[in-house]
Amino acid sequence: MKNNIAVIFPGQASQYVGMGKDLFDSDAGVRRLYEIASTEIGEDIAKLSFEGPAEKLTQTRFTQPAILLHSLSILWIMRNRIPKANLTAGHSLGEYGALALAGALSPVDAVKAVVKRASLMEEACRKNPGTMAAVMGLEEAKIEEICKQASAKGVVVPANFNSSNQIVISGSLAGVEEAVRLCKEAGAKRAMVLQVGGAFHSPLMEPARSGMEEYLKSINIEPAKVPVVANVTAQGEGDPKRIKDLLIRQITAPVRWQQTMELFAKLKINKIIEIGPGKVLTGLAKRAVPDAELINVDKLEDIEKLTSSVVG
Repeated sequence: MKNNIAVIFPGQASQYVGMGKDLFDSDAGVRRLYEIASTEIGEDIAKLSFEGPAEKLTQTRFTQPAILLHSLSILWIMRNRIPKANLTAGHSLGEYGALALAGALSPVDAVKAVVKRASLMEEACRKNPGTMAAVMGLEEAKIEEICKQASAKGVVVPANFNSSNQIVISGSLAGVEEAVRLCKEAGAKRAMVLQVGGAFHSPLMEPARSGMEEYLKSINIEPAKVPVVANVTAQGEGDPKRIKDLLIRQITAPVRWQQTMELFAKLKINKIIEIGPGKVLTGLAKRAVPDAELINVDKLEDIEKLTSSVVG
């Protein structure tokens, strides 16, 4: 049976202390990537990734580059052994990993862009305090209607369409709290405020969006060699100008991950490879693309397993 392969990259909340250490220890090219990132951040991101503390690693300006570095390290070590993907995608910051895989961004430019993105988003969180909440067991249309109603108390919008059963909302503290109350009243199985640094993928991130628009003017984006399914459109994209525009819009727009998984199912993707820390995305894919083989590549030993399984 022909393999239709999608390679996916995780976003914020996949991090853990110790991630990437075996990759860093094994390869000088990986160590160089971490050095570049540390210079850009002004802090030793390798030490923070490998030793913590966890509270510091969860700060946006560190989390985002740390997760991307882990994914890019795997890509670097595998290089010519990466299975040929039919499609690639990443959840929020993970889109930069997908663009690196597709050859649209160089690994160095991807790292520098995410360091800038993370710093701008953390700054926007300070300017416009907010939060996010996960809602389970309510239909998309109902959650959208509740967000509109709750907006009387403050900004609140759907931010991550993660699965048919889980949507994350984002906005001001008062807006999100009101929406959570209304979701519970409407019969949601769960509606809970998340421990996050701010209102990602909402209008409160506007300062970061405009900052990123300015920054991306200086970054060269090549035509993608593999279609990159953008968070904003849930469609395969390859044109550099369009990619740049979507990276800017992505900061305030919702992540359409459920729709991305629906596209995978429609295109009969039968092997999904998650590259980076954790198993968040393969967990979401399990239900949405039930016939696909799911593979996680997090550690050095996973690279060896993947190489042998794909050869088979």
